[in-house]
Amino acid sequence: MTPTGKPIDVLLVEDDPGDELMTREAFEDNKIGNSLHVARDGEEALDFLYRRGAHADAPKPDLILLDLNLPKYDGRQVLEQIKSDPDLAPIPVVVLTTSSAEEDILRSYRLHANAYVTKPVDLDQFIKAVKQIDEFFVQVVRLPTR
Repeated sequence: MTPTGKPIDVLLVEDDPGDELMTREAFEDNKIGNSLHVARDGEEALDFLYRRGAHADAPKPDLILLDLNLPKYDGRQVLEQIKSDPDLAPIPVVVLTTSSAEEDILRSYRLHANAYVTKPVDLDQFIKAVKQIDEFFVQVVRLPTR
């Protein structure tokens, strides 16, 4: 929630059910009252963002947590699409992925990711990382208003 107590909409783009579950647990454990929406591949993420098909009524997310290794369109392609669209570009995108490869980090920032976080493998560390992302992007920085 924002400092004013307003919940935000977070889009998690994640194909791994285990990582999705850990993210949900992190939101619950940290009493994060934000709405978590999930897209399980790059195509579904774009459908959500452009409100197509089953996502026609989807809210515009205030924050996107994006995995890089996705089916259909990978996270790099999704990030590039988001940041090249004037309506979507202001949405902060945190790349949350297992890759710690310098090439992936550099490319993500060149595509204008707002942050790059390597997923910890330990559940407690993963929960802590998600909490820190929430605290920073929701409580510390000012997000654009819709």
